[in-house]
Amino acid sequence: MKILEVNDLKKLAQRRVPKMFFDYADSGSFTQSTYAANEADFGNIKLRQRVAVNMSNRTLKTKMIGQDFSMPVAIAPTGSTGMQHADGEILAAQAAEEFGVPYTLSTMSICSLEDVAAATKKPLWFQLYVMKDRDFNKRLIERAKAAGCSALVLTLDLQILAQRHKDLRNGLKAPPEINFSTFWQFATRPRWCMQMLQTKQHQFGNIYGHIKDVTDLASLHEWSAKQFDETLSWQDIEWIKEQWGGKLILKGILDPEDAQIATRTGADAIIVSNHGGRQLDGAPSSISMLSPIVDAVQGDIEVHMDGGVRTGVDVLRAKALGAQGVYIGRPYLYGLGAMGKAGVTKTLEILASELDTTIALCGERDINDVGTHNLIS
Repeated sequence: MKILEVNDLKKLAQRRVPKMFFDYADSGSFTQSTYAANEADFGNIKLRQRVAVNMSNRTLKTKMIGQDFSMPVAIAPTGSTGMQHADGEILAAQAAEEFGVPYTLSTMSICSLEDVAAATKKPLWFQLYVMKDRDFNKRLIERAKAAGCSALVLTLDLQILAQRHKDLRNGLKAPPEINFSTFWQFATRPRWCMQMLQTKQHQFGNIYGHIKDVTDLASLHEWSAKQFDETLSWQDIEWIKEQWGGKLILKGILDPEDAQIATRTGADAIIVSNHGGRQLDGAPSSISMLSPIVDAVQGDIEVHMDGGVRTGVDVLRAKALGAQGVYIGRPYLYGLGAMGKAGVTKTLEILASELDTTIALCGERDINDVGTHNLIS
């Protein structure tokens, strides 16, 4: 199969990853309307084509939170990445490091902070879920600092978990329910099974072994389900910022008023995000709220975005609307599930190539010069 676009990797991943895990990554909440809108709404943004301009010596290099990267793309935090491919977090982090873009490790990763940090040379970014057990949060932040993470990404939109129908229909839980359907999924994907048999990474590494009452997958699942904190408020950010002491990014901002509040927290950046359409079904797409949020903060805080990005053209659209950084979740998971580390690299290569071609055809040579003047209003 010739891989030309991210969708090719998606098709390959769907064949190679057990359905319950592929669907976990590729689904939204309830009717999935927001999940669908995230991708579809990019198509409403038209680019301004320019001709007969010097488009030589182009560059995609940029900065996010003061750090230099090869292009304005970051790998988003995604839970259970190690179930798309054995050692998934490690492989994805290595691919990102070699390509020169940031990798964000999820609290709910299979491979632990320490394991991923040991397998890479450059600092990771780490995503934090706020748990009711504040002592666990404090210790997790300390572990992130000890692992050399250069940014903390605090997720604000998961105080309560929205229902995802695909997961319930697939019987997704820890440990997985064994029935004819799940047995058949594993039996028909021997490559995936062999990879999983060769790794020791089967638990949620940032949690397992760090909580007294968590002794197996079942107790870990029970603990996690009860731990997301419904009382999380803006006041908690001050405590987290104090514990962390480094670059702080707030993820899950989808409203201009919330964005303005975020500018007063002392955070370094916000991510315009609806959790990939996995939380509030019926919320607007991330890209549709990017421009209003950029206008609301008036440059007082760096603005990033995620949700629905599938091409380098999408990256340029988001950049033109004011995003300093653009995060990819599902595209890199498709690559990982399809081809492991090589698939993540392929995803990044595709996006970079598409982005480079697009800035040229828009008459630009530097991605940092892209703006609303490149769009047809």
